[in-house]
Amino acid sequence: MLVAVVSDTHGVSEYIKKVANLITKADILIHLGDNISDLDELKTKFTGIVYGVKGNCDFENSIPKELLIDIEGKKILITHGDRYNVKAGINTLYYSALEKKVDVALFGHSHIPLIVEQDGVLFVNPGSPSLPRLNARTIAFLEVDKDKPVSAYLYEIRV
Repeated sequence: MLVAVVSDTHGVSEYIKKVANLITKADILIHLGDNISDLDELKTKFTGIVYGVKGNCDFENSIPKELLIDIEGKKILITHGDRYNVKAGINTLYYSALEKKVDVALFGHSHIPLIVEQDGVLFVNPGSPSLPRLNARTIAFLEVDKDKPVSAYLYEIRV
């Protein structure tokens, strides 16, 4: 199963449209917050399952700050990352992921892409397609199969 992971779109329509064109073949779309309302534009070309959490720049009360979901038997934590102070590192998120016994922890907030496995947990930050810090404009994809470990890769959005 192919999962598209997007974060920190911040309402920049030019890049949201580019992302919408890139995710059409995914089965699931996950938005990690900071302009969660951009999901409306992303869903114009996406027909799969959609999950989203709010970030520190989102104010919709009906959107959760965090979700735990199951995809193909893999437990996945979805969070924006601000509540775990991820701009200073993933240590707090790491311990929460271990407590929750997740296979994957998805987070944004820093606008800096990261894919790292630590003690059986895959940590993925897709970066930002709109306002990147230190790196290119990116989103992430997960490949999830019940019989294999989850794999992740970044996709660079060309201007």
